[in-house]
Amino acid sequence: MITKFRRPTLALLIALIMAFFVTSPAAAAMVQSRMSSQQADHERMQSKDSETIQRALENKLVQEKLAAYGLTQEEINAKLQFMTDQQRHLLAQASEKVLAGGDGIGVVIGLLIITLLVIVILKLLDKEIVIR
Repeated sequence: MITKFRRPTLALLIALIMAFFVTSPAAAAMVQSRMSSQQADHERMQSKDSETIQRALENKLVQEKLAAYGLTQEEINAKLQFMTDQQRHLLAQASEKVLAGGDGIGVVIGLLIITLLVIVILKLLDKEIVIR
């Protein structure tokens, strides 16, 4: 008789336990927030933007384009000094897109690795590579 009620009792017990955990209240408390220094954040963003712009200006492609427009290094530095923070940030965002490109070495390395993998696989399969 006990074995007859074992499964329904177990199912009811599991349902009650799940209902208890689902409906139990969550404990929460307020946590004190720490105000960040807006000045420090602003300076950190300015220095990051300046570094990004400087890296972009050191790029050979960018230097060639600026020279094609007839700008010298002194003119570029003078224009950068008179830019507002918003203009510098906008220029830094645009510079990140320029720096995202590669110079083709990654493609060459990738092709060499693929070639070596094909050669190793052919050697492991006891295939002979004949170059005429």
